[in-house]
Amino acid sequence: MADLSTTFAGIKSPNPFWLASAPPTNSAYQINKAFEQGWGGAVWKTIGAPVLNVSSRYGGYEYKGNKLVAINNVELISDRPLEVNLREIREVKKLWSGRAVIVSAMVESKPEAWHDVVMKIEDTGADGIELNYGCPHGMSERGMGAAVGQVPEYCTMITEWVTSVASIPVIVKLTPNVTDITKPALAAVQAKADALSLINTINSIIGVDLDNFQLKPNVGGKGSHGGYAGPAVKPVALHMLSAVAQEEAVQRVGLPISGMGGIQTWRDAAEFLLLGATSLQVCTAVMHYGFRIIEDLTEGLSNWLDEKGIKSVGEIIGASVPRVSDFGDFDLSYKVVARIDPETCTNCNLCYIACDEGAHQCIDLTVDGHKIDPASYAGSVKPIPVVREDDCVGCNLCSLVCPVDSCITMLEVDSGRDSITWKELTSQKPEVLNWDEMEKYRREVGIKIH
Repeated sequence: MADLSTTFAGIKSPNPFWLASAPPTNSAYQINKAFEQGWGGAVWKTIGAPVLNVSSRYGGYEYKGNKLVAINNVELISDRPLEVNLREIREVKKLWSGRAVIVSAMVESKPEAWHDVVMKIEDTGADGIELNYGCPHGMSERGMGAAVGQVPEYCTMITEWVTSVASIPVIVKLTPNVTDITKPALAAVQAKADALSLINTINSIIGVDLDNFQLKPNVGGKGSHGGYAGPAVKPVALHMLSAVAQEEAVQRVGLPISGMGGIQTWRDAAEFLLLGATSLQVCTAVMHYGFRIIEDLTEGLSNWLDEKGIKSVGEIIGASVPRVSDFGDFDLSYKVVARIDPETCTNCNLCYIACDEGAHQCIDLTVDGHKIDPASYAGSVKPIPVVREDDCVGCNLCSLVCPVDSCITMLEVDSGRDSITWKELTSQKPEVLNWDEMEKYRREVGIKIH
């Protein structure tokens, strides 16, 4: 079996799956139970100055009967006494010396406050400290959390306060609630952080109750923005992970990244690893299904690596990062077209509707090989959708809406054009940036206009 063990900023764990700093890591009871079931590590729920949490705290996003496609929360950091958390952290680390125990921390923006909490965390024997620069509600209103992560100068300043005194690895957790996540990431690099983690939750309002007009969650008739997490945020997380992983400064110093944001299956995990994550943090999936999902995560990832002939998880970390490109580097001569398998087609015509009304009008409905007008057709034979390949732009929409697996495939075809990228096109003929000239030039080089 493939070796799933990882070393993250010098911190060893038997597999890359860690519990993220969140409700599932609020106590020794929970983390002990998680480790018994096979989790490789845990990031303790953020500790700091005492807080009072509200009731209720969570709002769920349900889509077509699927529960918790995403979750929204207005929960703050741990509301348990600091001394209790520190004692339990110490106990867990003594029991589980081979598992990664990271402590998330957030205190007021004063160097003495950060120095104090770092010393207390180190005294527990914890493997590392994660700086919570991401909480988008409650704490950010107090000048902590996302208020730090959104200002690179603050990120550098506070990280330096910590790295100047810490003797264990310092992980900076980034907020996605920024225009460019690479800016705070580079600020953490400048402050000599040992690692990064991302993404924290996304600012959101999960919804409104249409019966009473209350926001969800409802706290005594009022609601607010909260942190959005779960499977629905995965595409955002993968984008931000790849952006940070591509940064030259991050690559130069070899800064490892702990990835999170919507990981629920081993397939999700593999995607995060391929885009540069060295460890993986999971929260919402555990809140939904419990710690038991670790078996599916580890077995699935291990089996996939075995099928690929890959001996260790370390071999795939970042393997897809070089494939992340700018639009300007895409080959304009590359062409794919849709082809519909008439044997598996159920004649639902979703592809025709999507193409006709939502895309490029490249699919015809036919009966006995002849195109029909669906508005006037009254025959008993179900029309068959057929792609006009000469007009197909290869947008993929028909294959995405088709309910039958592999019924519609996207096939590469010879476009008859020489390879050229957008950057090359505009550098050779800068006037194509003008729309009229661009249209003329596209005709000259044979790029069909739709």
